[in-house]
Amino acid sequence: MIQPLLVFSDWGIFILRVALGLILVAQGWPKIKNIKNMSGRTGETFKPGILGATAASLTEFVGGLCLIFGFLTQVAAFFVAIEFLAIIFKVKKEKSPVDGFELNLLVLASALILLTLGSGGVSLDNYLGILLY
Repeated sequence: MIQPLLVFSDWGIFILRVALGLILVAQGWPKIKNIKNMSGRTGETFKPGILGATAASLTEFVGGLCLIFGFLTQVAAFFVAIEFLAIIFKVKKEKSPVDGFELNLLVLASALILLTLGSGGVSLDNYLGILLY
């Protein structure tokens, strides 16, 4: 561990949060705009169709916004991690295992890191004094 770099750890978490949040918002917004098309695709994999599509879309879009602003970061990261575990083990298992697997694995790993570390010092959680442990 390089000790002098520890003073930048809050900024590192901030960069990870914003990058992951932007990816999730970019993935979630088209799904929210066209929920009917999304429910047809999820209906093949998950039985609740429209319910699963709505949950996935909201998790990605709202969770992404929460991560960008650092609001309820650990809660958002938990739901993102659950969703991407399902994507990796259920959806990608049925399709080509390498088709987009890397991005899904990276999103899952990032969500797990934020779940364990929290939102860091540069966040609404820190500003509002929200502690979840």
